[in-house]
Amino acid sequence: MCAVGGSAATAKRTRWFTASLVGRNRVTVPLAVEQGRQVVGRRRIVYLDGEPCELTDAYYPVEIARGTGLAGTAKIRGGAASLLAELGHVGVRAREDVAARMPSERERAELALMTDEPVLELIRLTLDADDRPVQVDVMVMPSRGQKLRYEIRIG
Repeated sequence: MCAVGGSAATAKRTRWFTASLVGRNRVTVPLAVEQGRQVVGRRRIVYLDGEPCELTDAYYPVEIARGTGLAGTAKIRGGAASLLAELGHVGVRAREDVAARMPSERERAELALMTDEPVLELIRLTLDADDRPVQVDVMVMPSRGQKLRYEIRIG
């Protein structure tokens, strides 16, 4: 999403911050987490040409993530979807909710936003073939310059 209008000279990198256990909240509820249970959360900032362009928090059921790269802070070779597939959790369906809103103070600082600048928040729930939730991603990005495209097969 950050690579809007990118070119060969565009440099994109990701900085991983944390991996931690997270309690039940509005984002972890779709993972079917019971009250009092925790999930593994990974946080990162994506940069484009040296500028922060996206905050991404990814959440996984602790039963899936425990003892794997999903519970670490290093970049996962091949990405989280590949690791999930290796672990037997292939995402086959995703549901996304997108909303425009004003950023929190933390988001404003991390994305270097002006005080009146809104963000887009995209929440993606990934489900396996048995409709079990395997991942929730929360992506927050400046609304300026963003274009979301969805292609949906009908019938």
